[in-house]
Amino acid sequence: MTMNVDRFRVRHGDRRALARHAPNETTHFQTKDAALAHLQKRIARLEELQQLLYEEDRYALLLILQGMDGAGKDHVIKHVMSGMNPQGVEVHAFKQPSADELKHDFLWRALKVLPARGRIGIFNRSYYEETLVVRVHPSLLEAERVRPGPRIWQHRFEDINAVERHLWRSGTIIRKFYLHISRKEQAQRLLARLDDPSKNWKFSPADLKERRNWPAYRAAYRDAIAATSHAHAPWYVVPADHKWFAQTLVAEVVVQALEALHLSFPRLTAAQRKHLADARRLLRAAL
Repeated sequence: MTMNVDRFRVRHGDRRALARHAPNETTHFQTKDAALAHLQKRIARLEELQQLLYEEDRYALLLILQGMDGAGKDHVIKHVMSGMNPQGVEVHAFKQPSADELKHDFLWRALKVLPARGRIGIFNRSYYEETLVVRVHPSLLEAERVRPGPRIWQHRFEDINAVERHLWRSGTIIRKFYLHISRKEQAQRLLARLDDPSKNWKFSPADLKERRNWPAYRAAYRDAIAATSHAHAPWYVVPADHKWFAQTLVAEVVVQALEALHLSFPRLTAAQRKHLADARRLLRAAL
């Protein structure tokens, strides 16, 4: 079965994309077991496609994961990428900027770790934080030494669009995922961190403070996603109340993105084929 991922893709300018999908949606699958069976097939396919991506050495793949605390970004990375060769995947988590990072523009720390051709880069949060957290907490702009003007967020959307178009033109395939979790489900996951001693370290008092800003974050996500979703760098709204559905949907989107490239192993020249034939003769003679 192939999932219809287009229904989760955001059209440019669509400010109602988040409202259109329920966080507990599990369309395509009647049961968790059915989804996980499909996920395993896509993980196996991703392993094949990663090898082709590396061998062809023409494209890079950049996956951006965004969402509220507890939305399941770590789980998506852990499960969807479980079958891939770790030598070809780089994961970068972007938290509060360091003093050195604050001396540069807001895109710098992410752009310096972009994946090379043949490789896969995963951003657990990204430069989009500069249109989300910073927008909800505008006082952070002081640390960035930025003069906030009336159109600062529009300007940042324009900068992001320009960079992502450049990356696409240069061979980087971009897929962006907003893990759409409900406030109730987030509360349950935060409680799980408190109730399970092995997860206590994950809990931060800041998580509760940020929950008070839920409407502000939702508005910031709505605007950022609508302004920066394009055919060459689309956003997908991923219902995330059920982790198994979120993981399956993300895997399906990535598989379809790579299959659309029609990847193949490099073709050998006549000279290269001759070298292989000579090597085969020499090795057989040694037996």
